[in-house]
Amino acid sequence: MTVTGLAQGAIYALFALGYTLVYGVLRLINFAHSEVFIMGTFACLITWGFFGLDQNSAQPSVGGAIGYLLLGLAVAAVVSGLTALLVELVAYRPLRRRNAPPLAFLITAIGASTVISETIGVLTHHNPRGVPPMISTKPVVHFGNTDITGLQILMVVLALALMVLLEWFVGRTRLGRGIRAVAQSPDGAALMGVNKNRVISLVFLLGGLMAGVAAVMYVLKIGDTRYDQGFTLGIQAFTAAVLGGIGNLRGALVGGFLLGLVGNYGSGLFGTAWHDAVGFVILVVILMFRPTGLLGEALGKARA
Repeated sequence: MTVTGLAQGAIYALFALGYTLVYGVLRLINFAHSEVFIMGTFACLITWGFFGLDQNSAQPSVGGAIGYLLLGLAVAAVVSGLTALLVELVAYRPLRRRNAPPLAFLITAIGASTVISETIGVLTHHNPRGVPPMISTKPVVHFGNTDITGLQILMVVLALALMVLLEWFVGRTRLGRGIRAVAQSPDGAALMGVNKNRVISLVFLLGGLMAGVAAVMYVLKIGDTRYDQGFTLGIQAFTAAVLGGIGNLRGALVGGFLLGLVGNYGSGLFGTAWHDAVGFVILVVILMFRPTGLLGEALGKARA
């Protein structure tokens, strides 16, 4: 149960990074991020289908599964990243140029989310799309009474590795310093020669790349996707971001894993119908005592 919760939390964590990055720099809740994620799932599945892997196919060999996995990760990350970048350029940048109020950004985010979701729905005829199990669900590690599968290990390790890589990028590279500078003071960063628009585009791109990887992990775990599945998962990822401290990269990871564990234990105790409710109850309780989340440190002040 614990490992299953961590595996689910890995998806939440990577998904939540997009919310955290954008909020940390712009103080904007990008509700279109859930559709960025869904674009990654469909891009992955369509690419696999083009190369002969669909829901009617047999389970591929180990070598074939690795090839499909690497291809899916690359395509989903690129498509989700470009989708996020397009949303920023088309929906948000014109509003920033006009110094629009925060409510305008919120309405635009909801509108962009609806447009992308319904477009995917029309193009897919509102039908689900899936693949056969690519990675065996047989346990590869036995720890006491716990059986751990290869897919669960892959999901947790991949989330941790990408988190470390992103943390290094933001904390140690020149582009990362630009992100932290804009997060601290956009006007001050501009006076120091930082191209604010370029940094904001980079933030959306990074969040999209993480969502693309989360999309592939979700497809491997669930096996299929629908055009409207991004909304529910997006709410969970946003909850994880707030729980850990939205605007904090490490907080997204902590919040994702914690939400996955709490939801899974809640399902075991009260039934699957209570999965989401338990997570939100824990969120409310924690925010009563920690209004900024568990690690409520702003992106611009975060240490590498």
